[in-house]
Amino acid sequence: MFKKIVVAVALAASLTLGPAVIRVRAQDSAPAKAAAEAAEPGHSYRLDFTLNEIEDGKKINSRQYAMNLNSGDQSELKIGTRVPVEVKQSEIQYLDVGTSIWCRLRDRGSRDVSWLGNDVMLNVRAELSNFAIPDQQGQSMRPAIRQMKIDSSAIATVSKGMVIGTVDDPNSKRQFQLEVMVTKLK
Repeated sequence: MFKKIVVAVALAASLTLGPAVIRVRAQDSAPAKAAAEAAEPGHSYRLDFTLNEIEDGKKINSRQYAMNLNSGDQSELKIGTRVPVEVKQSEIQYLDVGTSIWCRLRDRGSRDVSWLGNDVMLNVRAELSNFAIPDQQGQSMRPAIRQMKIDSSAIATVSKGMVIGTVDDPNSKRQFQLEVMVTKLK
């Protein structure tokens, strides 16, 4: 009799707790798999940016910028001048004038899916600012600052250049075009 009661309790416990144990094990395996994927090193890339200045359809200037970036990381490069600006009497703030490019890169899709190709996802913020030419700033004694900004998300193909964005300068016939070339590093 005692043996039948023990078998019945064990059977009831396995029927009641069995699915819960299976669910807990399934939930435990998902974080373990995600942690293993996160521990895998991402690919490393070189991003070559070209900022073209175009007037009347002709390229008149071109500047080159480059950064190395691991998949999943973000990076920023800046070049320019910090200009003191008086906001109130005897209160000064500094304004960055120059070129700033921020980028985040992620591999597109799973590393196990070969049919996705060599595409990467890019988020790019680029800002170009400079001082206005004296005859364009009017009679003011303070210098005028011109600013152009591109904020873009795109899917780029490795080893193939693409235009990230284009902006027109409203004060001239000039246009600024930002291109990127993504190269996979070994």
